[in-house]
Amino acid sequence: MIVRQFISWVRTAPASERAEATRSLARAWMFSDLSADDRAAAEGALLMLLDDPSPLVRQAMAEVFARAPSAPAAIVQALSVDQAAVALPVLEFSPLLIDADLVDIVATGNSELQCAIARRNTLPASVCAAIAEVGSAAAALELIENPFAEMADFSWDRIVVRHGHLAAIRESMLVLDGLPAATRLALVAKLSETLTRFVVARNWLSPERAGRVADEAMARSTVNIASRSRGDEMRDLVHHLRQAGQLTVGLILRALLSGNLDLFDQALVELSGLSPGRVAAIVYDGPGSSLNALLTRAGLPESTHPAFRAALAARGEIGFIGSIGGAVRLRRRMVERVLTICETDAAVSEPLLILLRRFATESAREEARVFCDELAEQAGVFDYQPIAA
Repeated sequence: MIVRQFISWVRTAPASERAEATRSLARAWMFSDLSADDRAAAEGALLMLLDDPSPLVRQAMAEVFARAPSAPAAIVQALSVDQAAVALPVLEFSPLLIDADLVDIVATGNSELQCAIARRNTLPASVCAAIAEVGSAAAALELIENPFAEMADFSWDRIVVRHGHLAAIRESMLVLDGLPAATRLALVAKLSETLTRFVVARNWLSPERAGRVADEAMARSTVNIASRSRGDEMRDLVHHLRQAGQLTVGLILRALLSGNLDLFDQALVELSGLSPGRVAAIVYDGPGSSLNALLTRAGLPESTHPAFRAALAARGEIGFIGSIGGAVRLRRRMVERVLTICETDAAVSEPLLILLRRFATESAREEARVFCDELAEQAGVFDYQPIAA
């Protein structure tokens, strides 16, 4: 009887009063001890109110049912495809929406709706993939910052491809501890491309000079990222580098001269097709004919072999343990030793000598920078503090 009276009254009541009455009816359906007949009548009235011309009425219903696992599923489904003011709380919180519903709304909805879905505290991989594939940059940012999102590696990669040129996206991703190394490298590549275009457009550098600076910065970043990678992640990173055409002689030599033996070894495994154990046995038994065969099988030009032999021969004498900067910075003594040997070897190509000279300059500057930083720290410790009178 009460529901019949409500239906009769709601047809002529003002929108604000209809909204409050709808809120009360929805709460009664959720929390009151209604008889079966009254519950059915109340649900019928609520279904009817889905057609109310005022969004205030449907918004009131959405606010009550958004977080309720026992809410009427048909009503929640209808509210989820309503206008944004009505749908947002349902999309963000309702446990009744299935993955297919959410994927469809991501594909057809606007950025505001996509952001609401990206904030859900249960977000399966399929929905994450949909947001990564077609979602706006704002939705991708919400997804990155959602600790409950089940992100597959390919979803991270799609976000990089589609939105990696945006600083907010890069910054949010780079601070994540669990970000795959290959994805982190792809982000750095996006940054490098953006900065290169910027300095060329401003006529600060020529395209050739900007490209070379970017390539050198990418190589340093690659070794840096690889220094924190192990096992499967290192294998995936090296495979990514090869697929992207970035597993170059210069990068492999930089890895060796930086002391990043894991990256050096895995690069030879990737390029030669030999097992890690076989590669390690050849590399660390000494620079003999087997090493030349390994380098040739890996596709490294014969003119570069003297540099690799010299670096491996010097590693035992100079060593890597305790070197400045971990397995990241070029080792000045190692670079200078290799450069000295290669300058007297007629088989070494001029491009390799140019590369080694650049390495020598870079390593000297890095060592000087670290030395000055240490002096500044010591000066800070021993600063004179006047005694107060």
